[in-house]
Amino acid sequence: MSGPVNLADVARRAGVSPATASRALSDHPHVAAATRARVWEAARALEYVVSPDASGLARGRTGRIAVVVPHLARWWFGAALEGLAGVLRDAGKDVLLYRLGDAAARQAFFSELPARRRADAVVLLGFGVDGRERERLDRIGMGIVSAGTRIGSHPSVSIDEYAAGRQAVDHLLHLGHRRIGMIVTTDPDLDPAQPEGRAAAYHRALADAGVPADPALSVTVPWGPEGGAHAMGSLLGLSDPPTAVYAHSDEVALGAVGTLRRAGLRVPEDISVIGIDDHPLAALTDLSTVAQPVAEQGATAGRMALAELAGEPVERTVTVPTRLVIRGSTAPPRGTPRR
Repeated sequence: MSGPVNLADVARRAGVSPATASRALSDHPHVAAATRARVWEAARALEYVVSPDASGLARGRTGRIAVVVPHLARWWFGAALEGLAGVLRDAGKDVLLYRLGDAAARQAFFSELPARRRADAVVLLGFGVDGRERERLDRIGMGIVSAGTRIGSHPSVSIDEYAAGRQAVDHLLHLGHRRIGMIVTTDPDLDPAQPEGRAAAYHRALADAGVPADPALSVTVPWGPEGGAHAMGSLLGLSDPPTAVYAHSDEVALGAVGTLRRAGLRVPEDISVIGIDDHPLAALTDLSTVAQPVAEQGATAGRMALAELAGEPVERTVTVPTRLVIRGSTAPPRGTPRR
């Protein structure tokens, strides 16, 4: 089809009037389910992008900000959402929350996104997007902001993943550890820049300290305590186990600690463990970590979205600092002379 697709094209393909197509796309309750499904199918097939003027949703009129998350049960997303929602609530904005859930729900969300204009801006929390998804975001004609990740040239707030990793690994090196294991975690919902930055920090820190890399000391597992527990078991099975372990997140680190204790080993007397994030459980379990201000990232993303709506200048990239938090899970290697 030549030229931009309009509502009349969608209505024609679905075999309904433009008024009915408009009501179906806005999820009006007085549209039959079968008709709504037919209109949405036509909109997706034509890659229809709703016109803000035609739908009466000129920028800023809905009073809603769409917030998209891959998970709700995980601590990071809840903390970021709390910081974001507080800023938006104070500004009189409502939050329209989308949880992507499984792969099918994610595909449906991004397929329908250009035809939905139920919010004034979109904030994405803590997950990366592929090229197709980024294209859909770029086409909707709304402000796009991300927290915990970076998406193209859209405004974003996040930590420096490499710097956080260096703080963790350098701490272990300064304690005198030279045989340091790393537990890398994978999650298809997260931005690949997170594990890449944290792993790059490990390799560079060892190189800077003149420590030869041993591929056997790096284990990759799915995200979560179970993954950490499994990885720690693999590291303990080496003929020369590590004296310290750097985990890419606190939840993973706590899983590793569990395996060590079940094996009768002491933390940190036998093996030191450090994570990243400063999960609430880190303080309760005396876990050394690198803290990141999660709620602050959410709040900053909220302020960015509000500035975009107001037509104010917005800093494109904000990097919030991390800090090393030394607790009882890290110590010099066993047998190290006291200074």
